[in-house]
Formats: sequence, structure tokens, C-alpha cells
Amino acid sequence: MTVVRLLPVVLAFLLLAAHFSRAGVPALSVVALLVPVLLLVRRRWAALVLQALLLAGAAEWVRTIFVYVGIRKAAGAPWLRLVFILGPVALLTAAACLVFRNAAVRKRFALDAAGV
Repeated sequence: MTVVRLLPVVLAFLLLAAHFSRAGVPALSVVALLVPVLLLVRRRWAALVLQALLLAGAAEWVRTIFVYVGIRKAAGAPWLRLVFILGPVALLTAAACLVFRNAAVRKRFALDAAGV
């Protein structure tokens, strides 16, 4: 069942890969596709790297919201729907860090000993 608990992490990185692909940054798209491989590494550092990258991904979504809202406002186009779509995506990406609070996931990545 740990695999099911880790699905939000995979989904968050898939969404980031799609975002980078659409933005024309294929290198970051490939990185976002490869990062979930770290879920196979049962080490504390892997969990910490994943959490840091998820938070960086959430920050990227927030940055994207501000950029696109600015563009839409300047063009006189509606922008609220964009916020209602990308806002939850940013929250999902940040909330994916919470899977590492689960006891089974903490045990898998040896996070209990460190008190993380």
C-alpha cells in the first residue's frame, strides 16, 4: 500500500513535466520525469531531495500563476479561472510532501530515526 501513498508525488512530478514541456524547457521536463525514480531509493536523503523538489515545484507553479495573471491582465483577458486551476495544482504539489509524514512511508525512507 505504500505505492498508493506515493502516487501524489508521482502525479505532482508528471504535472511539472507537462508544464515544463509546454513551456519549451525539455531538459527540465525530462528531469521531472526522472525524479520519481528516487522513490525506489530507500534512503533518508532521497526523501529529503523529493520533498525539496516538490516545494520547488510548488514555487514554480506559484511563479507561473503570477506570470500568467500579469499577462492576462495586461491583455485585458479573464484571469480568475487560471488561478482556480493552477492554484490547486500548486497546493497539490506542496501537499505531496505530506505523504512523507505517513508512518509506512517514514519507515520506508528511514525518516523516524532522524526526527524529520
